[in-house]
Amino acid sequence: MYEYITGRLTFISPSYVVLDVNGIGYQIALGNPYRYSSKMEQSVTIYVQQIIREDAQLLYGFETLAEKELFLRLLSVSGIGPKSGLAIMANEDHQGLIQAIEAGDVTYLTKFPGVGKKTAQQMVLDLKGKLAELVDDPMSLFYEGNDDTALAEALEALQALGYSPKEIKKVEKVLEKETLPNTDDYLRAALKLMMKK
Repeated sequence: MYEYITGRLTFISPSYVVLDVNGIGYQIALGNPYRYSSKMEQSVTIYVQQIIREDAQLLYGFETLAEKELFLRLLSVSGIGPKSGLAIMANEDHQGLIQAIEAGDVTYLTKFPGVGKKTAQQMVLDLKGKLAELVDDPMSLFYEGNDDTALAEALEALQALGYSPKEIKKVEKVLEKETLPNTDDYLRAALKLMMKK
């Protein structure tokens, strides 16, 4: 129904942002809401996918059309729902994800929250050879912002993505030694660490 929404960014939480469009606030779930930290009170465009469930109507947001397309392909895999799909999309190394699927790298794929060996194998089976047109699309932008609670917000975002407290604690110990400028950088670093474990 919706392709994208353009509005004033009024709120950022660990799992979603709110865009104000003519006095109506649209809640849009994102893998990494803090990538928009530097855009507060500015007009932004987010590509969206509406998912209707029995108990809710939800909007999932993406920075580019290619990201949205990748999300929809992930949803076509048995065992991957919108929350898992968004958690996979939160790690912004989409080229690495596509390469892992093409190479049949099940070990890499099981590092995402909610993806077990069976689901990873299904991803390879269903998507291998079907993502080629998404490989060369530049799917990440860099944002800047400043916040004293950047690490805490990044850890909250990891929790919202479905990582366990034990996994988050391991990453927290490493990130406490870092001095990064904003939540987005902490979250990116945390997701990279999650993929290495």
